[in-house]
Amino acid sequence: MSGGADPLAMVSRLAGAGLEAQSHRLRIVSQNIANAQSTGSTPGADPYQRKTVVFGAELDREVGALSVRVKATSVDDAPFVLRHDPQHPAADADGNVKRANVNLLTEMADMREANLSYEANLQMMKRARSMISMTIDLLRSGS
Repeated sequence: MSGGADPLAMVSRLAGAGLEAQSHRLRIVSQNIANAQSTGSTPGADPYQRKTVVFGAELDREVGALSVRVKATSVDDAPFVLRHDPQHPAADADGNVKRANVNLLTEMADMREANLSYEANLQMMKRARSMISMTIDLLRSGS
C-alpha cells in the first residue's frame, strides 16, 4: 500500500471488491439452485448447465495492493443427470430425460462459503471505520 493514501479508503476499496465478487457468486449460486430441476424442452435436449465463478487477482494501482475480481463465469462440464421417465415430454427414445448437472448440496456449501466471505469483508470495513474513529478520538483527547 502506498504511504500517503487514506487507510480507510484503501480498506474500503479492497473490501468493496470482495463484496462485489461474493455478491456475483451468490447470484450465480441462486441461478443454479433455481434451475436445479430443469430439463430440456424437447426430447434429448440439454437442460440448464451449472455455472461457476472464476476469481482472479488484480493489482489495484490506486491502493497499491492485489484485489479480487470476477475473472469469468463459466459452465460446469460435469455430465447431466439422466432419469428414466418415458412419459416426460423431453424423454429421448430410451425414455431418459436429461436433468441439470446441479447438486443442491454443493450449491448450499458454495452459498455458505460466499456468505461467510461477504460477511468477512463487511466486518473488515466496519473495523477499519472503528479504528479510524478511535484514532480521531485519541487525537482529540490528546490536544
